[in-house]
Amino acid sequence: MTVSFEEYAALARQLSEQRRAGEQHAATEAARRRDLHAAVDYLQQRLTAQGHRLDQLGRAIGIDQPPPAPPAAGSAPFTPSPPSSAGSAPSTPPGTGDGGDAGAAGVPGRPGVGAYPAELAAGEARLALPTAVSPAGVGVPAQRAAAVDPTVELELARRMADEADRHGQQAELLAQRPALLPTWSPLARAVAVYAGCGAAAGVLVLALVLASGVGLVDGFTLGAWICAGLPAVAFFGGYLVLGRWGRPAMVAGTPPRYLPLGFLICFLVVPMAYCAYLLLVRGLR
Repeated sequence: MTVSFEEYAALARQLSEQRRAGEQHAATEAARRRDLHAAVDYLQQRLTAQGHRLDQLGRAIGIDQPPPAPPAAGSAPFTPSPPSSAGSAPSTPPGTGDGGDAGAAGVPGRPGVGAYPAELAAGEARLALPTAVSPAGVGVPAQRAAAVDPTVELELARRMADEADRHGQQAELLAQRPALLPTWSPLARAVAVYAGCGAAAGVLVLALVLASGVGLVDGFTLGAWICAGLPAVAFFGGYLVLGRWGRPAMVAGTPPRYLPLGFLICFLVVPMAYCAYLLLVRGLR
């Protein structure tokens, strides 16, 4: 059989086109693999950074590591049941042909192989492989799941990482807010705390005035507590409250406590409460 020059040239062109298509497919596949490896490396770096950030958040709120999950209630370790003795013959499943024992997969025509028990224990039933029943009634292992696309899996992992970043940012914003009056500014929070401590000290001033009226407290002691004692107690109380509940869990440095403002408020509120009490008493008279 002779081959003409035109047929030889057409065959050469076809082979050349197939070679170029194969090279192009190989280059495309190599580029896709490089992109997948780059995406995996980038995602791994993101997950590592997220892990470090979560560790920082845990240490900030006082959790070093998550507690181990407790065991499920009523769970017991799996212990396989002993094999059946030679004297107890298991029930013969249908389709064995010669009436012998069925094999491991229940295939007919395999005598001499021990069959599975008809009723499995609770633990064995949970660990048994899923089986698909053939038309002949023979139990065969179920088909494996189809191979997943790595591009789809990476896209799902990227979306989960984005969601984790969003929740992490929300957690950081919450961690940057103090427990006491979280939506207030630091100045307004300090004013409210010092004013509240001064008001509590003013209530104690009224109690001392009433005690002085019945002769339990002399005038010098009353004046000392009004002018110095109770204002100092209110000032240090506000200072401690701001340091304990007015400090965010995650903050760079020490938040301001406005000491001059707190000193002024506390040493003005207490004497003003005493003056207001005197004016009230004189007005009622």
